[in-house]
Amino acid sequence: MQRIGLAVVLVVGLTLAPLRTAAAQPAGKVPRVAYLTPWSDSDPGRQRGLEAFRQGLRELGYVEGQNIAIESRSAEGKDDRLPALAADLVRSKVDVIVAASGAATRAVQQTTRTIPIVMSLVSDPVGSGLVASLARPGGNVTGLTIMAPDLMAKQLELLKEVVPKVTRVALLQNPDNPASAAQLREAEAAARALRIQPETLEARNPQEIEGAFAAMIRKRAGALLILSAAIFFTQRRQIAELAAKGRLPSIVGTRDYPDAGGLMAYGPSLPDLERRAASFVDKILRGAKPADLPVEQPTKFELVINLKTAKALGLTIPPSVLGRADQIIE
Repeated sequence: MQRIGLAVVLVVGLTLAPLRTAAAQPAGKVPRVAYLTPWSDSDPGRQRGLEAFRQGLRELGYVEGQNIAIESRSAEGKDDRLPALAADLVRSKVDVIVAASGAATRAVQQTTRTIPIVMSLVSDPVGSGLVASLARPGGNVTGLTIMAPDLMAKQLELLKEVVPKVTRVALLQNPDNPASAAQLREAEAAARALRIQPETLEARNPQEIEGAFAAMIRKRAGALLILSAAIFFTQRRQIAELAAKGRLPSIVGTRDYPDAGGLMAYGPSLPDLERRAASFVDKILRGAKPADLPVEQPTKFELVINLKTAKALGLTIPPSVLGRADQIIE
């Protein structure tokens, strides 16, 4: 009898597992979750991020179309479209909005102070004014940041290992990104610690990216560090081509850059952050308040190297660097 009772408990528990996640919702209501990004629907990086988010939901017992609905929106690479998309989602009264960039998060936050917002790919949420602190976000925004201690320093150290004789490094930033000031301070300090002269260049759009590269060549930069910004993710292929043309070894924080022809990427695993965003959605749907959910930092990092690009630049990647790579593109 005890074995039969235990079997019944297990069967009932497994049957109800997919339903527990929506326990805070009224009976019969399927929660609606919006997923907003600035990137094009056809962008491979966006597709990976959305699929990772869906995977995270599946791991928590959600089945799309049964106990959750996902409404995906894209600004098609144009940040100025984000406010209108955010307003449309707010009018439709979705239950939670996942915003996959700093610009997307700001657009939604400026539109609603009541609908919970889960940010997933934000550089400096405190410095950007999105949350009061990482431990106690306050307001209706929480989620994950790509900010990690000494990330700029580690990226520059990798560049220095690959190009030991470099004496001048270009730092490409978008000054319109509120998080770039903190990144720039860290990068400049790290460069000087390595006895490398930093040269800061600014770009807000594809045309200014062209101009920034022309300035790098004039200033005789020997390498390039690309700071975090949505425009640089969107234009990663343009940047990779310009870096190749200018024979500039380069590094950025997102693995999609080497896929586009760039030399190296070292930074947080974006799919991992997107997958973890699902846990915030789950907690909120079960009654938690964003103000009480601490913002989480990256726990998984990736080093990706494009050997084909290295060969074109005449570089030999040291075994010490190759041995640490998570992926090598040949």
